[in-house]
Amino acid sequence: MSLRKRALASAAALAFAAALPVFAQPSPGPQPSALPPPIPAPQDVAYPGVLKLEVDATDLERRIFRVRQTVPVTGPGPLTLLYPQWVPGGHSPRNAIWAVAGLVVRANGQPIPWTRDPVQVFAFHVTPPAGATSVEVEFQYVSPTASDQGRVVMTPEMLNAQWISLAMYPAGYFVRRIPVEAAIKLPDGWGYGVALDVDRTEGGWVRFKRTDFETLMDSPMFAGRYFQRYDLDTSGKSPVRLNIVADRPELLAATPEQIEKHRELVRQADKLFGARHFDRYEFLLALTDRMGGIGLEHHRSSENGTDPEYFTEWTKNAPARNLLPHEYSHSWDGKFRRPADLWTPNYNVPMRGNLLWVYEGQDQYWGFVLGARSGLVTKQQTLDALAMTAATYSTGRPGREWRSVEDTGHDPTIAGRRPIPWTSWQRSEDYYSEGQLVWLDADTLIREKTNGKKSLDDFARVFFGINDGSWTPVTYTFEDVAAALNKVVPHDWNGFLSQRLRDVAPTYPLEGITRGGYRLIYTQAPTDYWKDNEASRKIVDLTYSVGFTVNRDANLTSVLWNGPAFKAGLTVGDKLIAVNGIAYDSERLKEAITAAKGGQPLSLLVKDGDHYRTVSLDYRGGLRYPRLERIPGAPDRLSAIYAPRK
Repeated sequence: MSLRKRALASAAALAFAAALPVFAQPSPGPQPSALPPPIPAPQDVAYPGVLKLEVDATDLERRIFRVRQTVPVTGPGPLTLLYPQWVPGGHSPRNAIWAVAGLVVRANGQPIPWTRDPVQVFAFHVTPPAGATSVEVEFQYVSPTASDQGRVVMTPEMLNAQWISLAMYPAGYFVRRIPVEAAIKLPDGWGYGVALDVDRTEGGWVRFKRTDFETLMDSPMFAGRYFQRYDLDTSGKSPVRLNIVADRPELLAATPEQIEKHRELVRQADKLFGARHFDRYEFLLALTDRMGGIGLEHHRSSENGTDPEYFTEWTKNAPARNLLPHEYSHSWDGKFRRPADLWTPNYNVPMRGNLLWVYEGQDQYWGFVLGARSGLVTKQQTLDALAMTAATYSTGRPGREWRSVEDTGHDPTIAGRRPIPWTSWQRSEDYYSEGQLVWLDADTLIREKTNGKKSLDDFARVFFGINDGSWTPVTYTFEDVAAALNKVVPHDWNGFLSQRLRDVAPTYPLEGITRGGYRLIYTQAPTDYWKDNEASRKIVDLTYSVGFTVNRDANLTSVLWNGPAFKAGLTVGDKLIAVNGIAYDSERLKEAITAAKGGQPLSLLVKDGDHYRTVSLDYRGGLRYPRLERIPGAPDRLSAIYAPRK
């Protein structure tokens, strides 16, 4: 361009800028710098190569998994490797990239530089040299050595190998289109459970047959020094196994009657859903207080960590026995049928949780139903658990005044399951249990409209029971859910679901209970299920009387928003020192609450950090614990729901 043309262009630009309104002109100060090039988007094309993955899981003392991968180079130029970010079933970008250490990338035996993407920090860029056919990736996954660092996944007695934390993959492909051959080295003599086919075992290495990266990531392993396996399927349709690891060998002592109840769980699920969407299913069960607890669903397996005395103190552990029915139901609800916005082509595309009230809420419903139908818990224990849920989502959740159930579907991303100060007001993943109440409402409504001829079981067959034998996921939308309900019984299901899940709903969601023939009441004595739940959580729960829970160290672990304790200025973290001038213990506190009903004072000496203060509670209601009471003359639909199918 000539000088004259440049001058004219500059003058024209200045004139244009001068003509712009003030708000359209750049402000003084910095402007944003350019973003790096985008990560290659996943494409539904075959990856031209096979990943190789080896994980050495024998460093029990230091809790370190040592990872080595071979990644084929598919062409000249840069290669982007992704560490999985979004965890299926966790519904959030929670994968522990902070535990990846010692990353080295080699080509032709020589280290080559890698660069972390400054925006997508789970992405690593390398440029293989010309002629390289593959790159070797090595790193250590330095898993937590103590619970304050995260969930412990390796102890001297057991380990939980989650492939999603132990591998990287090339950007640009659907993960189901990436072949992989994986192997793991376990300590000598350990047993294991995993939903993968073994090719061979050599030199301490278990080598699995080739599969796709998606299936590998969805097939974690439990392994342990003390291991037991039970076959649970009696139909011959497809193997279903219970794989148990334990802290001590005596914890594996399950009785035949206990195992039979787990077999009945499998039978009752078949009767409910009418189809199977797996070629095998592996329950992975850890009986431990050393490895971190877990309940995480997969399509053909589930990770379950629970009380060490699950079998040996059976009568005390009813609350723990909802775990396996819940996770097993997810094979249908959440894995085979999956919300369209929650399915993603790889693990670095964001998930969206608007339909978690189906994925988790209806699954919560089926978990309790199948627990009762299988005999893992009794009908009375199930009713007592339902009473606790009903109390929580009535007086125990004032946050329902401002926040919808659907919006809590974003909590896994918003809060990441961190402790929060005011759960009752802020709400936290309420799509689980308030979702359960909504589906009870739907079930009892269907039963009422059809005089008991149809139920939500029919929806389960219509919605989840399709394509028997296929385990290719089928996605759905809000409209698909409403349409499937209309196939069972015509109703304004769109309005029904929108009102209860999308709208802010300050009224209590108890219609399903009353239509089911029961009502929520409060009594001075807790149910046995309540007491077992308190013992399991190591708390004393006084939410529905003075409005707080307190742990065994006398620290308040929750305070009900606008409850008596809240109004007196108490908060989470306060420590109870004395009750009416006498050293605190839980029984003394309960006695004082009861005495206050007759007019006696109720004062607490509380420690808040370095500060002490005396707090007077204005409460005269006595001890209050929820339970369900039959409504005389009303149809007992809850008993029909929880009865086993013949």
